[in-house]
Amino acid sequence: MSFEVPDELRYLESHEWTTVDDDTVRIGISDFAQDELGDIVFVEFPDVGDEVVAGEGFGVVESIKAVSDLYAPVSGEVVAVNEELFDRPELVNDDPYGDGWMIEVAPSDTGEFDDALDADAYEAQIA
Repeated sequence: MSFEVPDELRYLESHEWTTVDDDTVRIGISDFAQDELGDIVFVEFPDVGDEVVAGEGFGVVESIKAVSDLYAPVSGEVVAVNEELFDRPELVNDDPYGDGWMIEVAPSDTGEFDDALDADAYEAQIA
């Protein structure tokens, strides 16, 4: 099976994707991850203003199959949360790279972003 892995994004081995847009980093989970989880029924994220730490958990995704922790690709302050997912968590399944995004962070160190995998490396990992 083939999964969508957009070239412009970076990925963590734990299947979160990330992209830098001006001064913020947007974070979600990959097409592969949402497929592995199955139907997502619940999400839990930090509040705007909370701090996240690179490599540490920042939230939870619950599906009909499993509960999975979400890991931050960068450290910084949460500046936006996709509140639509609280009422419609299935958006993560329907559009993981678009409407299914999770949080945005104002990174304290954009260099941490460089540690993430590029699309080719991530595709090799999930192959």
